[in-house]
Amino acid sequence: MVKERFLLAKERIWGIESESILQPKCRAYFVNVAQFLKMLCENWSFVEEGKIRQCPAEELKSRNKALYEDILPENYGESYGNPARCAEVFGREYGSILSFLYAEMRSLIPYVFEQRLENVVRGMELFLEMYGSFCCAMEEKGELPDYEALKEIAYWYVSDYTRAATEEKLKDMLDTDSDFALRIIEEDLTDERYLYYFGEYVTENEIRTFRHLNSLSEETLQKMADTYTEGYRIGFLMGNKDITKKKTVNIRYCLGFEPMIKKAVENFRKIGLESTIYRAYSSILQGKSMNRNGYYGAIPNKQFDFDHKDDQALVLDKKLIQVRLEALKEGFEAHKKQAAVFGGPAVQEIFGEALIDLKEKPQALHLSEAQQKLTVEYMSAAGEIQNQYIKGEERSFTIIAFPVPEIGKDFAEIFDEVIRINTLDYKLYQRMQQTIIDTLDKGKYVLIKGMKGNKTNLKVMLHNLENPEKQTNFENCVADVNIPVGEVFTSPVLAGTEGLLHVKRVYLNGLEYKNISVTLKDGMVTDYTCGNFDTEEQNRKYVKDNVLYHHDSLPLGEFAIGTNTTAFAAARKYKIEDKLPILIAEKTGPHFALGDTCYSHAEDVAVYNPDGKEIIARDNEYSLKRKEESGKAYFNCHTDITIPYDELGEVSVVTKKEEVIPVIEEGKFVLPGCEELNIPLEQL
Repeated sequence: MVKERFLLAKERIWGIESESILQPKCRAYFVNVAQFLKMLCENWSFVEEGKIRQCPAEELKSRNKALYEDILPENYGESYGNPARCAEVFGREYGSILSFLYAEMRSLIPYVFEQRLENVVRGMELFLEMYGSFCCAMEEKGELPDYEALKEIAYWYVSDYTRAATEEKLKDMLDTDSDFALRIIEEDLTDERYLYYFGEYVTENEIRTFRHLNSLSEETLQKMADTYTEGYRIGFLMGNKDITKKKTVNIRYCLGFEPMIKKAVENFRKIGLESTIYRAYSSILQGKSMNRNGYYGAIPNKQFDFDHKDDQALVLDKKLIQVRLEALKEGFEAHKKQAAVFGGPAVQEIFGEALIDLKEKPQALHLSEAQQKLTVEYMSAAGEIQNQYIKGEERSFTIIAFPVPEIGKDFAEIFDEVIRINTLDYKLYQRMQQTIIDTLDKGKYVLIKGMKGNKTNLKVMLHNLENPEKQTNFENCVADVNIPVGEVFTSPVLAGTEGLLHVKRVYLNGLEYKNISVTLKDGMVTDYTCGNFDTEEQNRKYVKDNVLYHHDSLPLGEFAIGTNTTAFAAARKYKIEDKLPILIAEKTGPHFALGDTCYSHAEDVAVYNPDGKEIIARDNEYSLKRKEESGKAYFNCHTDITIPYDELGEVSVVTKKEEVIPVIEEGKFVLPGCEELNIPLEQL
């Protein structure tokens, strides 16, 4: 039946180019999108018949570029994927719908390579329904179709297919039978043509990454994989969680790193875990966003992603939220056995890509205030549903990051340096960090102040230790869930935590923030802004959308002191501070996380430091609400903001007797026993 629908849709799309029912500008749009869909159908046959495995690299490269060419930065000004361009041609309302439709058609590319015919058919039928609406209106009334009728087509597309899309997404994450990417990774990786088999955009960046990894010794590749998988295993151990109860791990990575990922799959298998590897989704049905969650290749145009991150604004309402929640519950129920043995994600990130100055376009779709609240409600309810099936107190994760060639001419040197940073002597750091923790545990609160233009002035309250001989406030974080080593962190007491957090320049989840500032009162965000845009309204919206994730306020979920001065020095040496991922950047100074605590959904699991003391600061006043009304306990986000050492005037702990003990002064560690942390800083 699906094949029949495909052939019918294909035949109808093939005929559009010869029809002249519509006005010239509308006809040009639908012919353009029809030609793109014809290219997808041709690629479907190319993959189905096995030709993709037989043709030369140059043809694969040409085909790959053709699929993504229209939205590349140099062509984006004239692309229908650009909401500004669509609004210019069709007006604001029709432009927003037609740009959304175009973006949704582009989300079909991966399904062609995975040979998921039903997904392709859904998209083709949506396009034809929209086209039919335009044709009928023109034939009957000689005008454009009713805008609300077009919105309704989009609405029912999302509503009708949400259940199938959600079930598919969960299957990809939990079921080892969904092995499209894994099969490619476990094949022979000596021929770099395999990079094109995924259907992701491939550039010289991914090819050079692969070539670099392929040039490394077996020993070095194994070392990279071991650091990654051991971090995952130790995360269970340090979190007092039983990894033997788990059977699957979800690997998320970036194309080009398959030689390392292949060894990681083997490592996980040795400790009893099979790997699932799913793609980062880009369809409105799967919940696309700026943060790519899954494996992915080159990002053709971050501005395109940014322009379409809120496409759900076209359809989102309370009824649709309910449909999504019911679909999620049904999907987990269908896969509850797999969910119970799912261990969590093992993430390999990249950094060093060219920085993009993203523009907020009024012509793009944006969530209304009511829709933002619905999104927050959905995130909270969805988090609760997931935790029923994948229990927070039983799961863990790990994250590691490596640079890509786009970082610059010193790529090979930087890559080697990052391997060194990722494999630093954790015993040495463990000892020095314990010295810092022992000092902090004497305190009632911590003072953090900036310098050299940094306006930070914060007071962070600590939990009371009833039994200091057996209890601690800070976790001694070495190379486990967050690789590399180098931080001590706590969940602060919210009451009394107050002041201003300010950083002159920082990158969070791939977005740049200039002079970001956040004001806290009793541990909650009361004000925020940045200096990215010309108006205060734009600055506040940018922070609310991308740091607060549409919440009116968030708590300070974490306070930490990063100790990886080696990473800080390397970043300065190679002038890549602005390219560091938060994973490494958070270790290069004190950082503050807005959102949930680090122990979210696992607060009741006792966690101990290597010295045997229990970390009692696992809760704050918000997470404690789970005991009465779990829906109000979590925000389902956690964003770290780091102050670099050279903007840091002071970190001091204040004891109950009001004694002030400095930990860091003017960017240097001053506690006896921590002198070695200053060596990389002094060598700058």
